[in-house]
Amino acid sequence: MKSAFKLVCLAVISLGLAGCIAAPIALTEQTQHRLKAQAPVRFLLTFDDGPSASSFWNPSATVLDSLKDNPLQPDIKAVFFVQTRAPRAGNSETGRSIMRREYAQGHVLGFHTATHGHTNHRSLDPEALEASLIKGSADIAAITGAPPTLLRPPFWNYDKRTFAAYQRHGLHVLLTDLSANDGKIWGFNASPRRRANLLRQLSEVRERIALGEFPTVDGVIPVVVTFHDLNRYTARHTREYLQILLDSAAATGVKLAAKPFYDDHAALEKAALARTVQQSSDPVELPGIWNWIWDRDAH
Repeated sequence: MKSAFKLVCLAVISLGLAGCIAAPIALTEQTQHRLKAQAPVRFLLTFDDGPSASSFWNPSATVLDSLKDNPLQPDIKAVFFVQTRAPRAGNSETGRSIMRREYAQGHVLGFHTATHGHTNHRSLDPEALEASLIKGSADIAAITGAPPTLLRPPFWNYDKRTFAAYQRHGLHVLLTDLSANDGKIWGFNASPRRRANLLRQLSEVRERIALGEFPTVDGVIPVVVTFHDLNRYTARHTREYLQILLDSAAATGVKLAAKPFYDDHAALEKAALARTVQQSSDPVELPGIWNWIWDRDAH
């Protein structure tokens, strides 16, 4: 009953947020002073739910084209959290071809699901979860030559049981700092407030950076950003999203590295691992209201 109530609340709040996003947090002199002691930021891009199985204007392929060729930084690398057994994603010849292309171009393949759909891992019994992790890891290893090390639970949702299962398989949970809120695939999936949304979120992240809450990896602070490469709107606007991130950094006083995005596979994976959740009981900060939805303090 409680879960149903929260889902209804989420739907109502989401509709409200579509037209009402809070203004960015003002940059104070104190925060400016604290930021001077921190390393510059590098955006760590991630994409969920792909690869697309579409044979018509494949959005995952379009995202890859935009990361490789854009006016800001060539050959940007990202982490793709893939659904290896979903027919509209990795369980298709087109999907497997896209995953091979992602890996060949230096991107990192992470585990998302190995079920028919976008299944919440907490809804799987222990045997089903174990089978899913084994199958998904094997699917990715068949492409990359090694099992994945990064995992993103669907809906950001995990508990002590699922987290322990991830650890047994050498999988590390990577959440996010910024989210484009572009996960809806069917129906209305545009993002008319995309700039205001990322601007507000980055101002919140800036406050945490100023307090020293983020690790520095190889001289930069990795800030994780989440998109969805199944979303055709995202695919069409990937280059614009990259520009919005740079503009948001300038507007919020966030100092960026000379290379604002990762362009090396090993450096990307190292930075991502440094941002993973170490224990299921660790407090985490997710964009928006996701902490409230999943009662993170109950872990």
